[in-house]
Amino acid sequence: MNLQAIPKYKRILRQQGYYTLVLLTTFSALFLLTGVFQKNGITPLESLLLLLYMLLILWISASFWTAILGFWNLLGKRDHPSISTQASRKKYSNKAPLGKTALIMPVYNEEPERVFAGLRAIYQSLLKTGQAEAFEIFILSDTQDPDIWVEEELHWYRMCQDLNAHGRIFYRNREKNSGRKSGNVADFCKRWGERYRYMIVLDADSLMGGHTLVQMVKLMEANPQVALIQVPPRPINRESLFARILQFGANLYGPLFNAGIAFWQLGHSNYWGHNAIIRIQPFVQHCGLPKLPGREPFGGEILSHDFVEAALLHKAGWEVWLAPDLGESYEELPSTLIDYAKRDRRWCQGNLQHLRFLFSRGFYFMSRLHLTMGIMSYLASPLWLLFLVITGTEAYVQSHTETVYFFGNQLFPVWPESYTFEMTTVLIVTLSMLFLPKLLGLVLLLLKNQELARYGGIWRVSISVVLETLFSMLIAPVLMLYQSKFVTAILLRQHIGWPVQRRNDHRLSLKETFVAHRGHTLIGLTAGLVSYFYLPTFFWWLTPVLVGLVLSIPLSMYSSSTYLGQRAREKGLFLIPEETQPPQVLTLLRENLAPLSLQSSASDQGAKRVLVDPGVCALHLALLPQRPLSKGDRYYLKSLSCKLLEQGFDSLSTTEKRYLLSDPATLHRLPTQS
Repeated sequence: MNLQAIPKYKRILRQQGYYTLVLLTTFSALFLLTGVFQKNGITPLESLLLLLYMLLILWISASFWTAILGFWNLLGKRDHPSISTQASRKKYSNKAPLGKTALIMPVYNEEPERVFAGLRAIYQSLLKTGQAEAFEIFILSDTQDPDIWVEEELHWYRMCQDLNAHGRIFYRNREKNSGRKSGNVADFCKRWGERYRYMIVLDADSLMGGHTLVQMVKLMEANPQVALIQVPPRPINRESLFARILQFGANLYGPLFNAGIAFWQLGHSNYWGHNAIIRIQPFVQHCGLPKLPGREPFGGEILSHDFVEAALLHKAGWEVWLAPDLGESYEELPSTLIDYAKRDRRWCQGNLQHLRFLFSRGFYFMSRLHLTMGIMSYLASPLWLLFLVITGTEAYVQSHTETVYFFGNQLFPVWPESYTFEMTTVLIVTLSMLFLPKLLGLVLLLLKNQELARYGGIWRVSISVVLETLFSMLIAPVLMLYQSKFVTAILLRQHIGWPVQRRNDHRLSLKETFVAHRGHTLIGLTAGLVSYFYLPTFFWWLTPVLVGLVLSIPLSMYSSSTYLGQRAREKGLFLIPEETQPPQVLTLLRENLAPLSLQSSASDQGAKRVLVDPGVCALHLALLPQRPLSKGDRYYLKSLSCKLLEQGFDSLSTTEKRYLLSDPATLHRLPTQS
């Protein structure tokens, strides 16, 4: 299936119909709000409110109609034109060998146990398909921590030994992580890309089933005009209450939005950075990323590279598809509200960098739309905050405006008009577009008895939807303030950076949550008191926002609890199908995690093992590339060697350990340490 095979009128009908629905909804809602204001002219403050509301309702409408189209598509069970339809699959002969494919996993200071347990599960799942010979795995490490670096090497060697996969699973560590993830992938393409027709990009927490990987390659073979197929990852495997609520919502509502996106975007879809297959030749030819002029945060290396790479492929005439009906594609969510916000902080800077690409020459309209939607996903928060502040200001002004009943020589009074109906209508329309997709997701599930049982049954899933909706309402104002802070910092040119993501489940302490949310609590209390005493009517409208802010500390702390998450699971709340009927690849992951964790806990010497264990040293030396050294480098290494011999390995800093362990000649000269 390709774009040219779809009649032009169908493509136009889908995309132009979608745009028309979004714009009609936006201007209808805007018309209702305009009617709320007095007929004697719109003040500058009211004009600003209308502008903000137009931008926000446009953003909400785009999401709403995507969900509606997805619901209609899934409800009708039609075989709409899609990259993964049966008609598309038939183009590929099952007798033909699969194109050579590299599974690449870029990692940066990640937990080796989880990384390699996931890779083992993926490879074992591939073996069960009988087509594993078409795939090879690369662990592309940018890890700078010497302890984790050595552990990665040991895990790689054990994996190759246990699975008899020497020559099929490869590991390399870059001394300098220039270009971050995109630079890591570019280095792979430059060094080994010519060996492979495709690469499947994985994140450190990615998990994909062997059958899905094989189907992805077959779809690429059947569609030579396609450069990239993105398979939506579903969140799994978390135990904290916070993550369980979020992964329940994503699993229940996500298919609705993904089906809608695939329906109207067709071959102009986007790339999400992982769990996707890429045709290497066009990627190498067209997706070399420039270093942006100027200083960070808007200059320097491109952080959110995936949207830009998809845009460059579209620009070169290649198709990018979303395949929402391919299963066994998974990822893991941050386990706490604070970690979730930290991940947002990293993505925020990358998405705002895309402002520089919006008006670049040669990009398709759809690519500009993708970039705009990525930018708006973070700009929406400060816009909502500004909208609330201006609404409160306007309410205060109106409450202190003296009402005039007689104008000029009029005999009868002119009574003020009531706009309660219009204002209520605006509120209902806005809330309906926000919450109706959740209801439609539940309706779709209720129509599938077998799937409903995997979510815990009608009563449990209904209660879970209500609780998830309440929880989402409570954390929304907290995330709004977080994202507003991030956007403001970036616009003021404060570099945020790209810190390591904390992926494991962990309970937040009262101190951590107090430090993180004291500002939110203070803002909530202050705004509540001011509005209650000066604008009592507006206070009740603002209550849903205030409650989430005031309760942010206990909400964040208790939602991080794995105990509460496990109790919820025991009660059948926030269940997902992967918990009630785990797929094979997830079962393999859990079986692999226990022995790997025991192996790691049995030896806690980290990088020092290179100096005390001859086997570890030999492995490390075998994986080290030779590097040219300047005279200054040699003197510096000699001083580090003297410091090591006199004061011991632990006296070295992390940077010094890394530098020492990167030079094979120095390691050869060092005596064994005890």
